[in-house]
Amino acid sequence: MRELMTPLLTGTAAGAILLLAALGLTLTFGQMGVINMANGEFLMAGAYVAYLTQQVITSSGISILFAIPAAFLLAGLLGLLLEVTIIQFMYRRPLDTLLATVGVALVLQQLARDLFGAQGDPVKPPTWLKGSISVFGYAWPHRQLFTIVLALAAVAALSAVLKYSSFGREIRATVQNRELAETLGVSTRKVDRITFFLGSGLAGVGGVAIAMFSGTNPTLGTTYIIPAFLVVVAGGVGQIKGTVIAAFAVGIVTAFLTDWTSGSMSQVIVFALVVVFLQVRPQGLFTVRTRSLA
Repeated sequence: MRELMTPLLTGTAAGAILLLAALGLTLTFGQMGVINMANGEFLMAGAYVAYLTQQVITSSGISILFAIPAAFLLAGLLGLLLEVTIIQFMYRRPLDTLLATVGVALVLQQLARDLFGAQGDPVKPPTWLKGSISVFGYAWPHRQLFTIVLALAAVAALSAVLKYSSFGREIRATVQNRELAETLGVSTRKVDRITFFLGSGLAGVGGVAIAMFSGTNPTLGTTYIIPAFLVVVAGGVGQIKGTVIAAFAVGIVTAFLTDWTSGSMSQVIVFALVVVFLQVRPQGLFTVRTRSLA
């Protein structure tokens, strides 16, 4: 049983990190059609916020609690700045957004090197996250359990905003028919900016979780950006429930394959499996159902 529980639980935690990385893309790519390759650098920004917060608040037991909202705010503001200065001129031109945000990602990576150096800095997990619980003989670290709870809390908060708030209704109206939404009095520019702020902020939260496992690094985001896009596409563009299922599935399958092969080979196999799945079901796990008038 322990041989099965180890990759299952570690894969679930890896899926939670992937989910946090992909949630922001579900908004910016799925809802707005923007291919934001700088989303990985917003993860990096969140990781550095966790590091800096720990330098200011020496008590590691509470620093993480301050780092999460601070990372959300900083990454959200970076995303808002990106939208206002570049992205707003490129809507409905996804390939242009891809090229532009790749350039932004490189700039942010170099800025991180200039400010913090090329070598990564460690981030100590809080004392209350250093223990573990025994699950069928496997010592499941508290850090992994916390990451899963954090990811599910982020999903619940985002779902509630989109489903129950007036802003969520404005997002749905803008996505389905921007021109009609504008005639009904919806400020689509405000919707675009807040959506980008939320999506980027969620990436910052993911960076805090990543920092507790791997510390900080200027190229941290490049590790997660491609798998995050795969998760969004496999789950169904713009579908939060599909993103959740795809993220945990990719994390768990990768963990099992890593036990049987090497880490790099497992990623190649998972990538191939996702590509095959998209050949069979190109719309992903779920798709938006709409009525259109001929």
